[in-house]
Amino acid sequence: MLCDLNVLCDNLNYHEIIMVNVYVGLGSNIGNRERNLFFAYDRIITIKGIKPIKLSRFYETAPEGGPPQPMFLNAVLSIKTAISPFRLLEHFQRIETLMGRVRTVKWGPRTIDIDILLYGDKIINRDDLEIPHPLMHTRLFVLEPLVEIDPKVVHPLLKKTVLQLYKRLCFQD
Repeated sequence: MLCDLNVLCDNLNYHEIIMVNVYVGLGSNIGNRERNLFFAYDRIITIKGIKPIKLSRFYETAPEGGPPQPMFLNAVLSIKTAISPFRLLEHFQRIETLMGRVRTVKWGPRTIDIDILLYGDKIINRDDLEIPHPLMHTRLFVLEPLVEIDPKVVHPLLKKTVLQLYKRLCFQD
């Protein structure tokens, strides 16, 4: 006797997938920076399996490290997804390539930079991917837009909210 697959799936709730909160950093300092950020945003939210939650305002910031270069425009995007962090990285690198990103100089100018800042409370430390982003707690251009959209999110290694990290960074001088 054949079983009705639709009834089986409904009974077992296969449609329920665990979605993870992910925070993505966006940055651009070549070309039309605002258009670059919106284009990257549009590409990210059209990836099957990604639900956009909130996009921060755009923040103009001076470059940190690397050669002399133009000012950056930065933002943070929060999404929900069940896509693995490694698959997300592949998607984001494809978008960067599509937008003309060429990696020649470390911390050099770029049309777009898409970084996974936090992926739930996951900690990953590999050559090709580090989560949480290893420098996020030292960079106002990451913390300020992140505080804007979710000040209570906790850094999984430092066990502090991003608001606490932001305040510490602002007042350490």
